[in-house]
Amino acid sequence: MDIRQLADAHIANTYARFPLALVKGQGCTVWDDQGRAYVDFIAGIAVCNLGHCHPDLAATLAEQARTLWHVSNLYYTAPQAELAAWLTAHSFADRVFFANSGAEANEAAIKLARKYFKDRGAPERYRVVSMKQSFHGRTMATLSATGQEKVRKGYDPILEGFDYAAFNDIEELSCLVGPATCAIMLEPIQGEGGVVVPDREYLVQVRRLCDETGCLLIYDEIQTGIGRTGKLFAYEHFGVAPDILTLAKALGNGLPIGAMLATEQAAAAFVPGAHASTFGGTPLVTAVALKVLQILTGEGVLERVAETGAYLRGHLERLQSKHPVIKDIRGMGLLIGARMDTPGAPIVRACMEQGYLINCIQDNILRFAPPLIVTPAEIDGLMACLDNVLSGMEQ
Repeated sequence: MDIRQLADAHIANTYARFPLALVKGQGCTVWDDQGRAYVDFIAGIAVCNLGHCHPDLAATLAEQARTLWHVSNLYYTAPQAELAAWLTAHSFADRVFFANSGAEANEAAIKLARKYFKDRGAPERYRVVSMKQSFHGRTMATLSATGQEKVRKGYDPILEGFDYAAFNDIEELSCLVGPATCAIMLEPIQGEGGVVVPDREYLVQVRRLCDETGCLLIYDEIQTGIGRTGKLFAYEHFGVAPDILTLAKALGNGLPIGAMLATEQAAAAFVPGAHASTFGGTPLVTAVALKVLQILTGEGVLERVAETGAYLRGHLERLQSKHPVIKDIRGMGLLIGARMDTPGAPIVRACMEQGYLINCIQDNILRFAPPLIVTPAEIDGLMACLDNVLSGMEQ
């Protein structure tokens, strides 16, 4: 029984998997069990920002594994404290809560926003306004916050207390914010919703609305954070800080870690016993996450993202001028989407057959989120592949 058969026989059938059994990775390349190489332009869905099996991360993991794995959050550990200090020093935040995933980080953010007002004698302020086409996770609270019917389907009744506004529409959002609203929750750039970048003034208007109504502003930067857009956090492009921000994905470059960052004022609602996570911020994952951030900011990786992203986008725009099936190119840094006027799944599969891994979201949007260390030569290879695939479709 090979890997595919073994998995299909014993793992819950929640993924429509490609017929690839990947066994090895290095840099921007992964290999299957037949020895065939694939250049990875999805990076575990915007996770492996420093590529696969980065030698310095592997060394950090091995060293920490020989030192201390887990002691619970009843005790202090150096890697966790140092990572929290780094994150607060490089962001708007004063406090960090560590979790295991993006969904857990978003759960913490929702709980914190509700408790913030409960502690201030305003328990009626519990509703969260999130965005249509947003994605915040698969737990009951985070799928309730997610503004996509297909994600919520089959789980009714979803949790009460969530409203949905059209992304990038300040008027619709303003109409939904009322005396019962505790927070506005959004992704600065919608990832799963189609790589949608808002107008530059939109986040300014959202921040102003929060300030005027007294509600908290939560940014979900699980996909856009840790350098993906060319800055450490996507909100920096807009110059608008939140009260609470969530991270996961690339923070551990593949190790499971989530983080909720908050201002001192907002974080004060979390007191001992208010929230917890058994595996949140273990020495093993926080040591690696800290090394991720040090490499990202100390070795010029972050500074190259804008240049490499512009290179990728420019090539996609040239393909667009040649292939009318590409309707528009959107995104920022190395989070780029190409909207097609045809289903994207066949294109993804054809690229995979030629040795390139890309992704399709919302049925017709090709998403490109390679490791931030991707080279121009690797981009050239994908563009030649995509050109060949689209030319074949047009015949």
